[in-house]
Amino acid sequence: MLYYKTYLQPASSEWVVFIHGAGGSSSIWFKQVKEFKEHFNVLLIDLRGHGKSKDERNRYKKYTFQEISHEILDVLDHLKIKSAHFIGISLGSIIIRTIGELQPVRLKSMVLGGAITRLTLFSNFLMHFGNATKRILPYMWLYQMFAFIIMPRKRHKASRLLFVNEARKLAQKEFLRWYKLTAEVNPLLRYFKEKDLNVPTLYLMGEEDHMFLEPVRRIVRTHRSSTLDVVPNSGHVVNVDQPDYFNQKAIGFIKKNAY
Repeated sequence: MLYYKTYLQPASSEWVVFIHGAGGSSSIWFKQVKEFKEHFNVLLIDLRGHGKSKDERNRYKKYTFQEISHEILDVLDHLKIKSAHFIGISLGSIIIRTIGELQPVRLKSMVLGGAITRLTLFSNFLMHFGNATKRILPYMWLYQMFAFIIMPRKRHKASRLLFVNEARKLAQKEFLRWYKLTAEVNPLLRYFKEKDLNVPTLYLMGEEDHMFLEPVRRIVRTHRSSTLDVVPNSGHVVNVDQPDYFNQKAIGFIKKNAY
């Protein structure tokens, strides 16, 4: 089972589940935990091969969004959590959306930061470039390059360093296994664009998230259950760039959709 950590709030029956992105770990939520545990029960999960969820048996498993989503659901089943509010960042947004396809009743609401809803021509080029060179170039060189392209500004430095330092903990083989998931991204995103889950969804997107903000603007126009909040002075990793703003908006949204 995946590594997880819980913070219990006796005054609340609501659970909030945090899902990090590729190359990160549950430690990226360190600016959220203190505030959220004052209001809700909190569940932090390290995805397969990340953080404290390292297991050599991973090499025998399929690396698909569905398989990874089922591992998260296994943790919820183990803790007897029937439904929860999910918060994700970057690739974590795709995993949460996949959970919604597999078992929609498990999602009370979704808060998706730095959400990936469509790949632009440039991001597709980067994906194919990485695929062509992943066995030639050192994986950390690739990861650092991608991190700088996605988060290029001076004020994004803390976010870049956080994700790069977390990615250093991944082994080269684990990085390659996760990179295989890129083959699934485009078909999944096309399907997600066409289908509204009818789950209350808040997109928190940095105004400087030059690769992923505009596709979210477009999807919100067609998904009635979704709203967009553009975070000022923030890049891709909004929970690190502007934690106070992120926390306030996310907590308010979850309370509004608690039942």
